[in-house]
Amino acid sequence: MNFLLVSLGGATGAIFRYLLGLAVMKRFSSPPFPFAMLVVNILGSLGLGVFYGVYYGAIPLGSYGEPAFLFVGIGYFGAFTTFSTFSTESVQLVQKKAWKPLFCYISLSIIGSVMMFVLGFATMKEL
Repeated sequence: MNFLLVSLGGATGAIFRYLLGLAVMKRFSSPPFPFAMLVVNILGSLGLGVFYGVYYGAIPLGSYGEPAFLFVGIGYFGAFTTFSTFSTESVQLVQKKAWKPLFCYISLSIIGSVMMFVLGFATMKEL
């Protein structure tokens, strides 16, 4: 059952990541850095923070057996956000020697994702 929950959540998250990425790329066709993945990862971090705040009211430890965590936390948001694509796109910017876009992309991705997670979690925990 756990594999099914992770699989269904992952499939859903991957589809939504793909659709959001397409929408962002359509709206911003020539950004200076991989803007679509930045948006996806920041929104995914916000969403995971909101989920933790609403469902747990804390950062869960040892919740690998809970159905909601398996579906939403691991499956959906695990597939929605992507560190591997972030890494690939960062290396592509290095190969192009696009240092300023690289710095912006890495900084905004890491700091923005952490800040949005904290914002989502703190906001929902208080409700």
